[in-house]
Amino acid sequence: MQIAVVGSGYVGLVAGACFADLGHDVIVVDNDQQKLAALKSGQVPIHENFLPELLQRHRGKKLTFTDDLQAAVRVSSAIFIAVGTPPTEQGEADLSFVESVARSISGAIDGYKVLVEKSTVPVYTSDWVRKIVLRNAVSPDSFDVASNPEFLREGTAVTDFLYPDRIVVGADNERCAALLREVYAPLTEGTYYQKKDAIPGPDRAQIPPPIIVTSAKSAELIKHASNAFLAMKISFINAVASICESVGANVQQVCQGIGSDNRIGSRFLNPGIGYGGSCFPKDIMAFRSVARECGYDFRLLDEVMRINEEQRARFLRKIRSALWTLRGKRIGVLGLAFKGGTDDIRESPAIMLVKSLLQEGCTVSAFDPAAQERARSEEFGDRVEFASDPYEAARDADALLILTEWEEFGCLDLNRLRGELKYPIVIDGRNLYNPQVMAEHGFTYYSVGRPAALSEGIGSSSSVPAREVQKS
Repeated sequence: MQIAVVGSGYVGLVAGACFADLGHDVIVVDNDQQKLAALKSGQVPIHENFLPELLQRHRGKKLTFTDDLQAAVRVSSAIFIAVGTPPTEQGEADLSFVESVARSISGAIDGYKVLVEKSTVPVYTSDWVRKIVLRNAVSPDSFDVASNPEFLREGTAVTDFLYPDRIVVGADNERCAALLREVYAPLTEGTYYQKKDAIPGPDRAQIPPPIIVTSAKSAELIKHASNAFLAMKISFINAVASICESVGANVQQVCQGIGSDNRIGSRFLNPGIGYGGSCFPKDIMAFRSVARECGYDFRLLDEVMRINEEQRARFLRKIRSALWTLRGKRIGVLGLAFKGGTDDIRESPAIMLVKSLLQEGCTVSAFDPAAQERARSEEFGDRVEFASDPYEAARDADALLILTEWEEFGCLDLNRLRGELKYPIVIDGRNLYNPQVMAEHGFTYYSVGRPAALSEGIGSSSSVPAREVQKS
């Protein structure tokens, strides 16, 4: 099938590359000439596992890039709209890019087309897209509008696309639904997984994945409700972690106890410094705005956001309690991306904490395996140094903070790390280490929702693994 993907951002680029790997002919459309030139030359603009391999495999063959939207629409059966929907000052989703694309598409519809919302949009957007197209004198029988929300996690987006938990298709008639079933047939019929060069899947992937066909409005709500629920789980366990710290309990033991209940599950029960990124903060505000427009005061979402903001403030207080005063202190920081496996620093709690430390008068030496180039664009001034590895970030620091759950941060040489630090203080915002082992290696160790561990002398052997098992 010939497919057009409008927008070469995170969702559009991953979707385009994965559709090409399913065997479709894909045209990715963007009006950013610099980005198009980079993509055509083989550059990969984002840090994402398997994406460079797919772009190299299909670029110039199954996957092409252009700025000619109308030409791409004319030759395509399905047009996936994957442009940005940034939040307004009021927290609503800005749909001006979606509207502009819908208006431009209207002039190129010369046969039956399905316009597919791939961007995260509020309910009723499909109705508005249809109205915009109809206002431009397009026959109502020549197109349909569908919703096909993405459920991609940064860092694992390619495997999330090709090995999804479910495929949600919001279509208001069978003709539209049938075309989207055809788009995803290589996955739902299992033929993709028989290819010798198929991207390897994660453990326990459901093959083939189920496809859920709903109305367009239901699909739009599924996306916002899913992200809101996951953010709620994160805020819930962070609130529980705060209680654990007050009473001397261990939040990871609590997580194990409640996560073993299959009605609850262990995923997203990871206490830390709060959620961030390009999705959760934006989508929760947009979902709250939609609820208010519908006359419902979704106060639960207000509390989810409040807890998330408070979690960063609590962590800053934890740093202050470990060091007493912060002015003049040198702080080592491991992690700048909002999560491990990505270079995305949008709404990153790590970046926000670094800025708070600078306001307190600290100097910072930071390291991140992927996000440092993006972080250089932040207005840090001259009090942030970018290190070449975790040990350089720790060198001569009064304390070391772990702010992003990169796998390599959980398996450091603890004896070497202790030797680099001015004082052996580690404040772990991601609970990557076992407190007992950290104390045995001579560290004063603080984490989230667990009792602090004080140095008991340096030891190199223990029956307890140094790194804690993190469940995602």
